[in-house]
Amino acid sequence: MSPGGAPVLDVDALLDDPATRIVVCCGSGGVGKTTTAAALALRAAERGRHAVVITVDPARRLAQSLGLTELDNTPRRVPGTEGDGSLHAMMLDMKRTFDETVAANADAEKAAQIFDNPFYQALSSSFAGTQEYMAMEKLGQLRRSDEWDLIVVDTPPSRSALDFLDAPKRLGRFLDGRLLRFLGSPARSGPLRLIGAGLGLVTGVVARVLGAQLLRDVQSFVGAFDSVFGGFQERAEQTYRLLQAEGTAFVVVAAPEQDALREASYFVDRLSAERMPLAGLVLNRTQHVLAPDLSAARASAAAEALETAGEHPLAAAVLRLHTGRVRRRDRERRLRDRFAAEHPEVGMVEVPARPEDVHDLDALREIGRALGGSDSAG
Repeated sequence: MSPGGAPVLDVDALLDDPATRIVVCCGSGGVGKTTTAAALALRAAERGRHAVVITVDPARRLAQSLGLTELDNTPRRVPGTEGDGSLHAMMLDMKRTFDETVAANADAEKAAQIFDNPFYQALSSSFAGTQEYMAMEKLGQLRRSDEWDLIVVDTPPSRSALDFLDAPKRLGRFLDGRLLRFLGSPARSGPLRLIGAGLGLVTGVVARVLGAQLLRDVQSFVGAFDSVFGGFQERAEQTYRLLQAEGTAFVVVAAPEQDALREASYFVDRLSAERMPLAGLVLNRTQHVLAPDLSAARASAAAEALETAGEHPLAAAVLRLHTGRVRRRDRERRLRDRFAAEHPEVGMVEVPARPEDVHDLDALREIGRALGGSDSAG
């Protein structure tokens, strides 16, 4: 059992198991998903796996820590890894991935028509949910290629951890939604001329609100995209089933903070409801105390005595610093234990906070050792 009473998340057993083909790191923004994903992929590679890590983090910290000058939509070999495995890394380019998906589901003429459409250009670059949808599309592409025996996914930095599962469905519903179909409908004629006249009147109003050019762009997009939409839906459903299958493992990453652990709790419940396999929780950046047996009360009292006597100001400052760290550690442990009590079946591993940012493979290896249980926090 872990110090908080929860079962231990055995990361090395997970990574060493050849049946594990996909690891998805998820959680709320700012908790260290990108670093955790990179550290997991590096540890797996140096333990013999042929791994690729996908990041969608716009800060691009991953490239620096992996010693690469840049990352793009093509997996690149990471130099300097040890052992018999290999590690590749890539940065999701959602526009390029969307283009690749269109090209795979349409003939050249139809694809060119879609690519040139201004509405598509906006949709593929900035529409809410596109990034999450394309992250799943890229995951499906890599899994179908069967070039790597382990894929580690760093999920998008969404407002909520739940967006990762919801956004692809939302985008699919939007693309097949009534409003888009209505806006894309041309005016009818013949026996339905009365209906067509009414439709023309409404679309005339819509054109004045949205602008005639935008309406024409939407109509052109819907007409061209109709022929490829079924392929999009089918691939999204295949990837969603892949996330539910054996061989996939979700790792929820959280900081030892109330909001982050609340999001983690929601995500654990959602994964269970969606029947998706949860490996466990990584509690990231926990407070490490060098003298764990010295309580905050004793340290504070000793600092106050030195300050009152006017002696050893440096020692008093160190004791005050220790007091703050112990109080923070104790607060984090209460939050951890509360989560463990609410989810007693969820394995957990803690990763101590580092004094500096991750910027190279050695730092990632250190985090990997903590994930594997080789390091422990006081």
